[in-house]
Amino acid sequence: MENSTQESHLRSENVVSYDSPYALYAMSLSPASPHHHRRPSHHFLAVGSFIEDYNNRVDILTFDDEALTLTSNPSLSFSHPYPPTKLMFHPHPPSLSSPTLLASSADFLRLYSLQNDPVEPVSVLNNSKSSEFCAPLTSFDWNDVVPRRIGTSSIDTTCTIWDIEKGVVETQLIAHDKEVYDIAWGEAGVFASVSADGSVRIFDLRDKEHSTIIYESPEPDTPLLRLAWNKQDLRYMATILMDSNKVVILDIRSPTVPVAELERHRASVNAVAWAPQSCRHICSAGDDTQALIWELPTMAGPNGIDPMSVFSAGSEINQLQWSAAQPDWIGIAFSNKLQLLRV
Repeated sequence: MENSTQESHLRSENVVSYDSPYALYAMSLSPASPHHHRRPSHHFLAVGSFIEDYNNRVDILTFDDEALTLTSNPSLSFSHPYPPTKLMFHPHPPSLSSPTLLASSADFLRLYSLQNDPVEPVSVLNNSKSSEFCAPLTSFDWNDVVPRRIGTSSIDTTCTIWDIEKGVVETQLIAHDKEVYDIAWGEAGVFASVSADGSVRIFDLRDKEHSTIIYESPEPDTPLLRLAWNKQDLRYMATILMDSNKVVILDIRSPTVPVAELERHRASVNAVAWAPQSCRHICSAGDDTQALIWELPTMAGPNGIDPMSVFSAGSEINQLQWSAAQPDWIGIAFSNKLQLLRV
């Protein structure tokens, strides 16, 4: 793959942009068309502001992939306490009779119904047993096999598994020795997490007393910031280290040694996402203003792996999502811009 990288100078029909009045961080792409539009070309996006203040915003945008437009829906946008650390639509498309649900994490886990006007939380879930306050939540993941389950990660070293239909904690685990920065579901009762303690750990809800450490940072106490589990092939996951230009690819069958390290970013990597329709493609984005798409070879050569394609943004890319409903589109957030890239 020595010279196979394509630098993509995107034509206007391959990039759709939205400018926000605020810096952006959290982002989610809906799994399918919101049913009240009735048009398969319409999809929701949610974007969260990053304002270092209590008062923040979540804006709901509509993407029309025929007209190639991103338009905001002021009636669906709402104020949010603190910048959301993550936004995520319900993993399954809503039925005609059910509302579109959106979850957010910050000081609490909140669920919003986009049918309400104004949009307000349908539930605010606090994982602290002893206080009305909750340690800040760094991330969460919505279980697509058992969608009543959401797992949250927190700076208080715990992961909490919620039954959102009953509004109760199913289980809470002390998952790591330090802050937990991300969580990802693999199966109905299996999740993994990464932490400031530098480890990737897998938990099985059938045996809560034990976890399996499948990777540890080569440098002691180097935090792992993000975790992505390959939904097309659950043997593989990807993680990123703090202040590192590397994406580490892990095979859970052979713990401790990465199967690949993707090292072509020129600055820290901030986000990573597996392709929703292919088990061998992954996208990463970082402070070098680039989003790189990689195809993982069956065998890595001696000179490492080069990306298949390179997209350049206007500034450091903070966030990245690969659309499950429209696998041809990747969303990136940088500064106050959201861009959808056709890949």
